[in-house]
Amino acid sequence: MFDFFWNAASFVVALGILVTVHEYGHFWVARKNGVKVLRFSVGFGKVLWRKIGADGTEYVLAMIPLGGYVKMLDDRVDDVSEKDKDKTFNAKSVYQRIAIIGAGPFANFIFAIFAFYLMFLIGIPSIKPVIGTIVPNSISAAAQIPSDVEIVEVAGKATFNWQDVNLAFIGEIGSESIKIKTKAEDTQYISSFVLNTKEWKFAPEKMSALTSLGITPFLPKVYNELANIASDSPADKAGLKVKDKLIALNGKVLKQGWSDFSEQIKGYPNQEVTLLIKRADTEKNIIVIPERVERNGNTVGYLGVSPKFDPWPEQYQIQLKYGVIDALEQSLMRTWNFVTLSFDMIGKLITGDVSVKNLSGPIAIAQGAGNSAGHGVVYFLGFLALISINLGIINLLPLPVLDGGHLLYYLIELLTGKPVPDSVQETGFKFGAMALLALMSIALFNDFSRVLG
Repeated sequence: MFDFFWNAASFVVALGILVTVHEYGHFWVARKNGVKVLRFSVGFGKVLWRKIGADGTEYVLAMIPLGGYVKMLDDRVDDVSEKDKDKTFNAKSVYQRIAIIGAGPFANFIFAIFAFYLMFLIGIPSIKPVIGTIVPNSISAAAQIPSDVEIVEVAGKATFNWQDVNLAFIGEIGSESIKIKTKAEDTQYISSFVLNTKEWKFAPEKMSALTSLGITPFLPKVYNELANIASDSPADKAGLKVKDKLIALNGKVLKQGWSDFSEQIKGYPNQEVTLLIKRADTEKNIIVIPERVERNGNTVGYLGVSPKFDPWPEQYQIQLKYGVIDALEQSLMRTWNFVTLSFDMIGKLITGDVSVKNLSGPIAIAQGAGNSAGHGVVYFLGFLALISINLGIINLLPLPVLDGGHLLYYLIELLTGKPVPDSVQETGFKFGAMALLALMSIALFNDFSRVLG
């Protein structure tokens, strides 16, 4: 229950920040172009708080935190006095209207750069992408990629940690080959390999790109001994304690150690499981019921324990921290990479290279917000930047109910020299609303499918 409220609160905070940023982009450019703004609303529905500013704008906080809007004076829908005619949105030139509408998505991209900038200034604790093992008969094995080497580049993109590697691989979905470069420890010699991905079977909703290619990251040695038990977790409620050693699950000896236990426990969501443990010098059976949770698109059992393991080798640990200038360069580069990756994914959704099962809605976003907030401010900043980029891109889609649809109408007006007829716009808005509703329905269906299993 705590996770639910934490995720919900994190979601509201995250979306509130990003909606405010987006709408402020519209608001600021509208005011700079002499348009009178009647209302600036964060959220929809019942008004929870309102204030009339000295500028005459009504500032509103509404109940449903799934968006917002800026209502500008427009004589097509408002009664406008003669002295305010030049302050209406529709009285402005097409270039001014393009600037006002485009300012919302643009503000989201600027915010992403700012969030990434803070993240790189603070520093991100990270791990070098060193390969532990290569799965036999996999795509990586066929390319003869060795173990114990660091991946330094994927498809021309420099990689500093496993997130970089995963994102670079995801961006190559649909490619027939992927070139990667590796470096052995204590050497500057770079080796190149080409992965044959013509038959690459990758389902992002079920597995990571690394797993599908047969790459297993290096991990320190893990022991079958509990090092941490989450408060109020299924393990805590069942009476498991730190230093308990796991011997068997449902009578089956855990021969492969922690990896064996971790994989097996996932298969028992909301089901009773008997664990044989050794506490001090005594063996005993403990009955636990793993909680049902969603992980990477799959419903699995969650116990709330973590094992004892050797510390990470110092040479594998890095801190992605930069100075004032370099942090700006890195934030610009990361924002650009995410923008291009997002547009690539949209294209691959259309071509079928990526399944619509990968669309996520507010439930998945709420879980992501809660998880990132729980890991600290640096990770929450990264999450905000990523969602801000996606919010900006979604609003640029050429659907008439979105900013991109309005921009499309204004582009047509520039080319033809006259506005798109109101009847055509009205039809477009209806089509756009239906298309957007269909996309949201698919995303919500995917969310509920992941949660309910």
